[in-house]
Amino acid sequence: MNLPDSMASSQQRHKDTKGSLRSNRWAPLCLCVLVVHTAVIGRGADVDRLFHDWPDSGATPQEVGRKVTERFLASPHVLWAERGTLSYAEVCVWYGALTFTQLTHDTGLSARLVERLDTLVSREETLIPPVDHVDNSVFGVIPLEAYRQTHAARWRVLGLAFADGQWDNPTPDGLTNQTRFWTDDMFMITALQTEAFRATGDARYLDRAAREMSAYLDRLQQPNGLFLHAPGAPFFWGRGNGWVAAGLTELLRALPESHPLRPKILAGYRKMMAALLGLQGADGLWRQLLDHPEAWGETSCTGMFTFAMITGVRTGWLEADPYGPAARRGWLALGRHLDAQGDIDEVCVGTGAKNDLQHYLTRPRAVGDPHGQAPVLWCASALLR
Repeated sequence: MNLPDSMASSQQRHKDTKGSLRSNRWAPLCLCVLVVHTAVIGRGADVDRLFHDWPDSGATPQEVGRKVTERFLASPHVLWAERGTLSYAEVCVWYGALTFTQLTHDTGLSARLVERLDTLVSREETLIPPVDHVDNSVFGVIPLEAYRQTHAARWRVLGLAFADGQWDNPTPDGLTNQTRFWTDDMFMITALQTEAFRATGDARYLDRAAREMSAYLDRLQQPNGLFLHAPGAPFFWGRGNGWVAAGLTELLRALPESHPLRPKILAGYRKMMAALLGLQGADGLWRQLLDHPEAWGETSCTGMFTFAMITGVRTGWLEADPYGPAARRGWLALGRHLDAQGDIDEVCVGTGAKNDLQHYLTRPRAVGDPHGQAPVLWCASALLR
């Protein structure tokens, strides 16, 4: 196993010091305990300062998350214009709101989110998307998360219908037939299958997600660590890379250390995070096109990268320095773009893949678009975990 340089050097210093204390049979044990205890306390203090000490009360994850959740509950459904069914963008906000209320133990707010689902299923069933496309199938994360919180069997049945339906008639190499190798899919597919695992404990769902993620890493990750939007769209689009970062994070949170694909997936995640460090703007935002300084600062990708880095620092996948300060800058930048109603601005609208630089640089910017609302909630949840 390859250790981070800082950890390896720390262990070498421990080894050298231990050799000089062999005359005392208790010294090695005491020294080991001291080194580990000091490292944990020091790292914990750094993380507490980075992720708890906010410049004003309005920047706390509890307040921001509640404001954005209330905004979601007060808003009408977001639909596919051409299909008339629920958009994946609303699904992502709904999922983020559910995880946030669970972490804050806000049973009243959680009940309202589940009631919205009950209304959808019982009175607005025509808005439920079919299990025929990667962007439609992700709907299943909502009932699966509702099941995890309420233990109502009907939500489990509904959610698994989407997770299992996604793997009807898989490809010869075991991928879903919804595979299209767009960066967006690296969240849409893995989030659904990972939620199915969390709801059931059945490892086949994690295996599906890991196999899919491995194939996408092979196809889309570039030597610099970033991801092309899709075959034929050779651009490092901000939110496209954001979907990857969020999908990798969700999967790694659930994937056990013993899983054979975990080292590859973790390596892909770390390579991406290292690339992102040098691309964050002085204002804390990442750009609409990551490697184009002239591109505007975009909040949805910023939220997704911030979520990935907060989680990485919290779990120990990433070093607290330099990733903690970058995540903190990202969170504070999101707060500056969030208005009193809970709407975030500077959000790129839905964007299809295209081999055209101007297509990405001139995309319209929206306020309160769910593509941007969702990552704010994911960040709030990550800060509270």
